[in-house]
Amino acid sequence: MRIEQLEYVAAVARHGSLRRASEHLHVSQPALSEAVSKLERELGVTLLERRRDGARITLRGKELLEHMVGVLDAVDRLQSAAATTAARAIRVGTVNAGTASLLLPAIRDFRLGRPGARVEVRALQQDEIEAGLADGSLDLGLVNVLGDPAFPANLQGAELKRGRPVAVLPGAHPLAAQAEVSAEDLRGETFVGMRAGYVMHRFAMRLFGSRLPAVWHSVDGAEMGKMLVAEGLGATILPDYSVHGDPLARGGLITVRPIKDDRTPVAMWLLRRKAARLPAAVDELAALLAARSAAYGATHP
Repeated sequence: MRIEQLEYVAAVARHGSLRRASEHLHVSQPALSEAVSKLERELGVTLLERRRDGARITLRGKELLEHMVGVLDAVDRLQSAAATTAARAIRVGTVNAGTASLLLPAIRDFRLGRPGARVEVRALQQDEIEAGLADGSLDLGLVNVLGDPAFPANLQGAELKRGRPVAVLPGAHPLAAQAEVSAEDLRGETFVGMRAGYVMHRFAMRLFGSRLPAVWHSVDGAEMGKMLVAEGLGATILPDYSVHGDPLARGGLITVRPIKDDRTPVAMWLLRRKAARLPAAVDELAALLAARSAAYGATHP
């Protein structure tokens, strides 16, 4: 049984003759008639009553026609769903810490293999990313973790990068002449801190304790923080992998220095929903992120 055989029967029932149905479908009348006859033999049912003045669907054919139309409608819905899935953007939530060194190169590689593919990148906090993955509004998430990860039970993760928090300074800043920067050095500077809810906000509060920098700007995400630092508006703290490969660092507008007496590990993880049936393109982008991560690890051990 083939889908077009069902279409032929439905067309004959709708147009009232083999000739008009064949003209509508742009199929020769003998070919249409033979296809319907094969379906009748396969089902063991006479579907059409062929007469000189046209063809009329039989009583038994009318009973089965409802099921045929249901199958055709289901095929239409399947094709529409497939087209929508193929066309929709892959939605990635990110805390922005690995945009330059990981996410952007992976998207570039992805687009080379799928020129028509679209990726939608949303800058969010970790709890927003986890919620978006859980409710299906996001396909993939990139988050930072201090120490051992603890993700919701409905999510699975893979570590992509591991590094340490570093001080990010304007390229010509006096502190850039030092081999490392202390918490006391940063207390004396205008500080560009991540807003509450970001891992680096939690780290900065731990580093400074009760003695915070006198002037503290708050921003959403690493990218905005780096831009403020590049403009000379302060210093910030970010994971080292957030700055490696960044155009602002390559251009000398920002630079990084280790934080004295600190060995806190920070890692970037790729999250996705467990047991989710996602488009193959999502798996492909996830694989490219892992490949870019491996390449990064080879050059930044």
